[in-house]
Amino acid sequence: MRRRSKIYAGLAAAIVPLASVVVALGATPAGAAIGGSGPYPADYETSSSLPNHTIFRPQTLPSERLPVLLWGNGACSANGLSQGNFLREIASHGFLAIANGAPNGSGSTNSQMLTQSIDWAVAENSRSGSKYHNRIDTTKIAVAGFSCGGLEAYAVSNDPRVTTTGIFSSGLLNDADDYQLRRLTKPIAYFIGGPSDIAYPNAMDDWGKLPAGLPAFMGNLNVGHGGTYDQPNGGEFGRVAVLYLKWRLKGDISAGANFVGPDCGLCRSQWSVQQKNLTLDAPLA
Repeated sequence: MRRRSKIYAGLAAAIVPLASVVVALGATPAGAAIGGSGPYPADYETSSSLPNHTIFRPQTLPSERLPVLLWGNGACSANGLSQGNFLREIASHGFLAIANGAPNGSGSTNSQMLTQSIDWAVAENSRSGSKYHNRIDTTKIAVAGFSCGGLEAYAVSNDPRVTTTGIFSSGLLNDADDYQLRRLTKPIAYFIGGPSDIAYPNAMDDWGKLPAGLPAFMGNLNVGHGGTYDQPNGGEFGRVAVLYLKWRLKGDISAGANFVGPDCGLCRSQWSVQQKNLTLDAPLA
């Protein structure tokens, strides 16, 4: 049974996390890059063909195609900059990250906006004259979200175009929603703020109900519900999200070694780790 009410889904915008007053494990202000720490300094833009979204991209597109991250904000906020440091960091490593909501937008979002982002990326990759023409890897798409945004990610995780799902400090609110777990067929990863995270019981309940054989990772960092998104380069959550996406969307085995096996990189850190059905020889299973 679920042990927490749905109140946590709307808390992310209001919480001042413990992580905001401690040094990030993976980045410090002195070493933070304005456009992210990756090789492709990133920024954000909007598109008239994708209203009410914010697109984080390398300022200069790399020669390699860009895998895609679709993001649902905490509190289902329609401000696409809600986790801007975090998403800019991801884009700087050669990804296209699309957040629900316009920059500094108001109101609420919904899961259909994630599907709109997938449709837009596929269309732009195919459209002659688009700066993204043949520059997006539409076979490598992650859907993820923080708190309420994680519920949006769950809702579209069965889209056949999705490669992997990321749940950040979130979990299903009611047992009636467990069908969303039963239909999962692609790898999933949870990044939770430890027992003090109000979403922790829900996330752990979901973890115990995942389909047998599903590749899954569970990482808990004791920073509470607010995570480290506002820290330079997204803090430790940003660092680890980049590693996960490099593994799942770019096939980077060295990045994957942080998540797989009893001696995994995160296993030897301040993260508390659980694994199910994970192997390095098939990172895109």
